[in-house]
Amino acid sequence: MSSQSSLYGEIKEQHRKMKDMSTKGKLEYFWYYYKIHTIAVIVVLILAGSFIYQVATSKDSAFYCVLISPDTFIAEQQTWDADFAEYAGIDTDKYSVTFDTSFIFSSNGFTDYSMSSMEKLAAMASAGMIDVIVADTATFEKLARSEFYLDLETVLPPETLEKFKDCLYYTDAAAFDMEEGDALLSLDEMPNPDEYTIDHHDPSSMEKPLLVGISLPEGSKIMDAGCYAYLAANNTTYQGYPSEAVLGLPATTGHLDTIIQFLNFLTEN
Repeated sequence: MSSQSSLYGEIKEQHRKMKDMSTKGKLEYFWYYYKIHTIAVIVVLILAGSFIYQVATSKDSAFYCVLISPDTFIAEQQTWDADFAEYAGIDTDKYSVTFDTSFIFSSNGFTDYSMSSMEKLAAMASAGMIDVIVADTATFEKLARSEFYLDLETVLPPETLEKFKDCLYYTDAAAFDMEEGDALLSLDEMPNPDEYTIDHHDPSSMEKPLLVGISLPEGSKIMDAGCYAYLAANNTTYQGYPSEAVLGLPATTGHLDTIIQFLNFLTEN
């Protein structure tokens, strides 16, 4: 007998068995033989429905700000998303405004959470999803060394730079260069950039100053909220100076007009 005939015979036999069963018996029989298939179909339908819902309800991002290692309890109480959307005239029925506080980097070295935060940050930045990053000086500077940020002198208008002239943050592009031919025998002999003493507000002290950030001034909304008050409370320092909350623009950002509005929003009373 062919395999096809065997299959038809099996189906006929199953139908014969179910013919005389009660409704309850048929359900129990079906569940016994087909529960795995049923569960699989249900899971597929749920996933498909979830995907369709997300696509149907998703909004284009008008602005996305990442706050790295803020006081999350304080940060999550703020209404900056709604306030800034109103200030900038963003239609929140069509576009989203996001302040993401989920990134936590440990000051005590790498942890699993820090590593996953870094991987997520790199992926989102590569995709051009992030417009603004705010971080403590140590975290900000380590990202700056990897050429993570735009040179603000090339993207911000003179009036904006003038407004924040006392808060401009520079990194020295030459401070961590390794000249070819340096005979370093091991990683232990490499200089540790965290041990340098650098005034990031004094470009004249640098060989290759690069304007990559704005230290958030007192009176700005993020500082007034106290999201980074723990830095001063703990007397946190980095490279010889008190740690600050520093704002920078990832190299892949694409909403410069909105970012300029955000910088104005930060210091509005």
